[in-house]
Amino acid sequence: MPVDAAPSPLAGVPYEPGVDKPDPILIVEGMRKAFGGLMAVDVHKVSIQRGLITALIGPNGAGKTTFFNLLTGFDQPDSGSTIFDGQDVSGFSPFRLAKMGMVRTFQLTKSLTRLNVIENMKLGAKGQVGEGFLQAFLPFFWKGQEREIEARAEDLLARFRLAHMRDEYAGTLSGGQRKLLEMARALMVEPDLVMLDEPMAGVNPALTQSLLEHVKSLRSQGITIVFVEHDMDVVRDISDWVVVMSEGRVIAEGPPEVIGQDPDVIDAYLGAHHDAPLTVAQEEQQLAQIEVQLDEPGTDAP
Repeated sequence: MPVDAAPSPLAGVPYEPGVDKPDPILIVEGMRKAFGGLMAVDVHKVSIQRGLITALIGPNGAGKTTFFNLLTGFDQPDSGSTIFDGQDVSGFSPFRLAKMGMVRTFQLTKSLTRLNVIENMKLGAKGQVGEGFLQAFLPFFWKGQEREIEARAEDLLARFRLAHMRDEYAGTLSGGQRKLLEMARALMVEPDLVMLDEPMAGVNPALTQSLLEHVKSLRSQGITIVFVEHDMDVVRDISDWVVVMSEGRVIAEGPPEVIGQDPDVIDAYLGAHHDAPLTVAQEEQQLAQIEVQLDEPGTDAP
């Protein structure tokens, strides 16, 4: 007898901007960021449900990347607060956020090209005893931990199908392999929240499905995912909830099947009334313009 799927934790949550979630891991309120006279981000409220995949979408210039940078500490807002896992982390640096369990990847990967793959992975581990100046000269302090870190790194490389590249320089990897490496390295932190900035951008189609499966596997481990993406097929495939931005503001929230039919979202991407039927007056005006063109000398009838 088939077992019914577990109900979504967001069942019954209204589909409206700024709606509260039952168990948010991240809450942003009153976040604003201006560059000169341009208000790049003006978000009243956004909360991210724990353990799910949330997509952040919007047309070019919507403020997604700026908002992403503000959330992860790579830029500081002019105003607003950020609560991560119940703690106010407003103004925290990316390093402090990573130690607390919030990590991110980048659209343009940040692997260290002149280090090999396993060394890139080991750099991602937090709390390394050997990073202290004095301890670095005393191997008996850190050798055991180093072996544990390397074993975990090798397990992740095997999981991401990069074990065969273990000793290769990161600079020799393809774009898709670098995306996999960056995602695997983020997991070395043992995070609670992973922020992915356009994880599929520039990836060979042969690796896209592999990346998607890895993102889904993170959710199955209880890790919360927030990702910026332009490809709506990807958004529909893997996201549980979608937040839509336009002109720096959140204009819609909801599951992907609802967002895809939202008139405000369609207008933001394609322009207002892009598919609205013509009125009688508009049809008559267009016909009159065509007749004028046909009456002009040298104009052939269609």
